[in-house]
Amino acid sequence: MANRNRPVQVKFRVTPEERALIGRRMEQAGTMNMAAYLRKMAIDGYVVKLELPELRDMISHLRRTSNNFNQIARRVNSTNRIYEDDIREMKGMLEQIWEANNRILEKLAAID
Repeated sequence: MANRNRPVQVKFRVTPEERALIGRRMEQAGTMNMAAYLRKMAIDGYVVKLELPELRDMISHLRRTSNNFNQIARRVNSTNRIYEDDIREMKGMLEQIWEANNRILEKLAAID
């Protein structure tokens, strides 16, 4: 016990309904560690978990873009040539990333 980072224990009682509500809130926050959840709530007063499918879309766009850019770079390095279609394709992919970025920023700006 002497080696614990948090040697002071805090206890309190809840009703079964309150316990169930705490469990649901923990699920919503994406945590299973009750001590960490309750400590966070007691200190900060809230837990924020963002659900942004737009962020997953952005990550997907970034992966595809990096793969395509690498393929184009390999071809350019081996042939010493770049084609207008390559440049057009790269510009299109970058535009998709910017659009995804703007959707994320709009969503974040709308959060209270």
